[in-house]
Amino acid sequence: MAPYGLLVTRLQKALGVWPQSCASVLCQRAKMATSYFEANEYIHYDLLEKNINIVRKQLNRPLILLEKIVYGHLDDPASQEIEQGETYLWLRWTAWPCCSSSAVGCPRWPYRPPSSDHLIDVHLGDEKDLHRAKDINQEVYNFLATACVKYGIILENYAYLRVLLIGSDSHIPNGGSLGGICIGVGGADAVEIMTGIPWELKCPKVIGMKLTGSLFSWTSPKDVILKVAGILMVKGGTGAIMEYHRPGVDSVSCAGMVTICNIGAEIGATTSVFPYNHRMKKYLSKTSRADIVNLADDSKDHWAPDPGCHYDQLIEINLSELKPHINGPFTPDQARPVAEVGKVAEKEEWPLDLQVGLIGSCNNSSYEDLERSAAVAKQALAHDLKCKSQFTVVPANACGPCIGHWGRKDIQKGKKNTIVTSYNRNFTGHSDTNPETHAFVTSPEIVTVLAIAGTLKFNPETDYLLGKDGKKFKLEAPDADELPQAEFDPGQDTYHPTSQHLQLLEPFDRWDGKDLEDLQILIKVKGKCTTDHMSPADPWLKFCGHLDNISNNLLIGAVNTENSQANSLCSAVTQEFGPVPDTARYCKKHGIGDKNYGESSNREHACNARLCQDPREQPEEVHPVDKLTIQGLKDFAPGKPLKCVIKHPDGTQETIHLNHTFDDMQIKWFHAGSALNRMKELQQ
Repeated sequence: MAPYGLLVTRLQKALGVWPQSCASVLCQRAKMATSYFEANEYIHYDLLEKNINIVRKQLNRPLILLEKIVYGHLDDPASQEIEQGETYLWLRWTAWPCCSSSAVGCPRWPYRPPSSDHLIDVHLGDEKDLHRAKDINQEVYNFLATACVKYGIILENYAYLRVLLIGSDSHIPNGGSLGGICIGVGGADAVEIMTGIPWELKCPKVIGMKLTGSLFSWTSPKDVILKVAGILMVKGGTGAIMEYHRPGVDSVSCAGMVTICNIGAEIGATTSVFPYNHRMKKYLSKTSRADIVNLADDSKDHWAPDPGCHYDQLIEINLSELKPHINGPFTPDQARPVAEVGKVAEKEEWPLDLQVGLIGSCNNSSYEDLERSAAVAKQALAHDLKCKSQFTVVPANACGPCIGHWGRKDIQKGKKNTIVTSYNRNFTGHSDTNPETHAFVTSPEIVTVLAIAGTLKFNPETDYLLGKDGKKFKLEAPDADELPQAEFDPGQDTYHPTSQHLQLLEPFDRWDGKDLEDLQILIKVKGKCTTDHMSPADPWLKFCGHLDNISNNLLIGAVNTENSQANSLCSAVTQEFGPVPDTARYCKKHGIGDKNYGESSNREHACNARLCQDPREQPEEVHPVDKLTIQGLKDFAPGKPLKCVIKHPDGTQETIHLNHTFDDMQIKWFHAGSALNRMKELQQ
């Protein structure tokens, strides 16, 4: 017999009736404040529901949660073509907390929240580091302070059910923990959004994440996404949105959903989202958004996927069988249970002794996370034990070592060592710029356990510690309050300093109508080339508003195929080896990348072309001494490959075809010279 939900779906389809999203309760109470700070700015659920109903009639099928959110924000739902993985959606956002950007002079649809930034390095402790950040970044803070009426934190203030929130940081997706579609984009996209131009998104495929069972003992929400990373790897979520659904999601706290959504970016996912449940209800109520809770409780069908809906891919994880995980080193998708990592480390000759344990940052610094870690620490203290490793706590208002903001002094660069963090990334040199640091990621409580034990070869589920009195004892799995019993502390008012490092951006030249002839290759990159290889964060983030200065970190973490070294390449002009930025300034042309070349966050660099091979195909023999000509630009069109003529020094040449993902709008950006140039043309 078919499940009840499927029978309901069949009956609805036979009658031509779907649950009407614009139910009377939504229409009657659709107008409510966007946040505690914007009492006069409203969420227009009635407009969103109207759009969804138009799309429902066109598709005539059950909708997944993602569709109920995204299609509500379509600029023109009546004429929008919808084909997952193929067509582009034109969307109207409802929020954009953007890093290093302002919201000055932006139209409101339906409202305009402020933009924000984070520029705090970890060196000497919270108070001194905060003062240091205010001093170093004076101009930037001053610019943002004049552009924004007040500072807002995404989750506490601006994320809510069915919001479409855009920001220029790769961790904006944490808003999916409150049932919104929250996406991190590049700086150009953020500016486009703030100028009022509809934003385009390739209609995403959707990976359904069915969670069953319940979290228990030492297993945490972090282990869910670490397990997923091991399944999908760093590219498995590319072009897709992860949609988690019942029944297991009810055992994950709202803070736990934040962690899962946050790390989704590390497997290439556009973003992640959870359905409304009692965990979100608690959090929204605690953060003064009871109106949204009351509306959601009275119309629950509208905040979850329809029965009988279809996912492009379905992955099921039984939380009752999931074990604590630890991923690494050097990549967040090398997943294994904590119980196994010690043996693997011995076999691979990774340093077993733990040098530093680090918890916090935006990824795992909720009250629940830190209280669980504190519960572990208290057990050790009860037996007069202290950490054998160094132990660092970075709160949510600072990225710190998570993005390389770490003035590390305990070990010489180039020396092999192991660190364990509760962060999201662990690529080579990510936290401390040391390529020999073996970094692992796990939950905050497991980081705390391993810092106490001082070694990777320790499993809290089976192993014992030795107290100061010489007696063995076993740590108990920690427990913690999901939310603080008292009200949320708004923290120090630090967002009105006077702060530097801004540069007026001159327009890029328009395309001259010709093919790109005899391009000099700057660098051919070997292996992974992530944001941190292309543009390491520390100490560069203070230059996000100064294109010339931030260009001094261009590809300094990328490994050159010529010598297998980072930030070292031979100039085709001078025939001398030197740093990438210096050589780039001399040559001022373009780069070639190997597989897994990606951009995110608000760190970007411009060039004429980037060529990347498909790892499934035989690599073309392109060498840094070759010159490239890109042909077919006069007929540049979506889905139509360009030609690349590879000219070798011996006079021989060969032609390859270049696939691309440019759509009509992006091609217009190319013709105009940049997205900003095109925006200016449209305004004129």
